[in-house]
Amino acid sequence: MDVARKAAYLQGLAKGLGIDDSTKEGKLLLALVDAFGDLAEEVSDMEDAWSELDEAIDVLDDDLQTLEEDFYSFDEAEDDDDCDCGCCDEEEELYEVTCPQCGETVYLDPEMLEEGEMNCPNCNELLEFIKPEELDEILAEEEDQKD
Repeated sequence: MDVARKAAYLQGLAKGLGIDDSTKEGKLLLALVDAFGDLAEEVSDMEDAWSELDEAIDVLDDDLQTLEEDFYSFDEAEDDDDCDCGCCDEEEELYEVTCPQCGETVYLDPEMLEEGEMNCPNCNELLEFIKPEELDEILAEEEDQKD
């Protein structure tokens, strides 16, 4: 039996037993029955509000799940294969750089690397690069020194 039914039962029982407010005990019992009825009504209202909130949370959860699936299923390689705009040249080499400040991995094309520096898109830290030609020269010099 839920709270509202118990409250209604107690109110009916008080009337059926003929409890009236002519005595101190009667006043107390009727006041308790009324208070219990008010509490039962409040509980019912709270259950209704909770049910509405639960439904709203379920809708938001479904929407968020859809967004997460769309966002996290993004695969750069798959999108490059589907791209017909010419901006995703498969022959173009990409360089991977990790920001020492925040650990973000950034992919650079040769043009970006030629600039020699850029700001990390995550933390705005200045990243400086050695150009590929300069790197080849440095590696060749190191190899010559070893021999």
